[in-house]
Amino acid sequence: MEMGELKVLALGSYTEVKYHPFAGVDRVFEELLGGELQVTSTEDYSLLSKDSLSEYKLVIAYTEFSDHKIPPEQSGGLLSYVASGGGLLVVHNGISLQRNQELGVMLGAYFTHHPAYTSLQMTVPATGHPIMEGITDFVMEDEPYYFDMQPHFETTILAEYPHGGAMRPAAWCHEFGQGRVVYLMPGHHLASFSVEPFRKMIKRGGLWAAGLL
Repeated sequence: MEMGELKVLALGSYTEVKYHPFAGVDRVFEELLGGELQVTSTEDYSLLSKDSLSEYKLVIAYTEFSDHKIPPEQSGGLLSYVASGGGLLVVHNGISLQRNQELGVMLGAYFTHHPAYTSLQMTVPATGHPIMEGITDFVMEDEPYYFDMQPHFETTILAEYPHGGAMRPAAWCHEFGQGRVVYLMPGHHLASFSVEPFRKMIKRGGLWAAGLL
C-alpha cells in the first residue's frame, strides 16, 4: 500500500454543535495530514465499528461534549481498533470520548473543567520524543483544560503549562495494546489551529499515532 493511500477517519460535529464546530477544523486536519494520508471528515459515529475501522490507519477525535454515551458496539469498536494496532489522535474537546468510561481509561485522563480562556505558556518536557522534534516552548491563547490523570497508567507528558499554581498537562501520548494514543489539549476554535508549534504537534502526533513516525 502506498503511503498516500493510507486512510484517516476524522470525527467531529457539524450539526449538533455545543461549543466546537468541526467545520473549518476538519480542513486543517486534511491540510496537515493530507500529504501522507487520505483524510475523511465526518460526524457519523456509526463508522466506529470493527468492520469500518479496519480501513483506517488513524482516527482523529474532535468530538463534541455530550451526555449521551456512545453505543457499546461503537466504543467497543474503537477500543478494539486501537488495541489491535490502530492510531488515535484526540484534540481538545475530543476528550469528550470519556463519556464512556472504557474510552476514558484508554485516553489516560479525565477532563474535569476549565477556567477562562487565556494566554498559556507551553513548555516541552519531552524534548526527545519524535512528536516534539523541532518544537520548543511557545505561547498560545486557549482554554486551560484541567484533568485527573488515570491512576496506575503510564503516559508521556509532551507539553505542559503553569496555571492555578501548578504545572498542568497539555499534551501526552502512550501505547495502548498494540496501538498508540495522542492527546493534544489546545484547539478551542479555528484561530488555535494557526499557531505553528501546535500545527506541528497535530501533524507529528497523527503520524506517530499511525505508526509512521
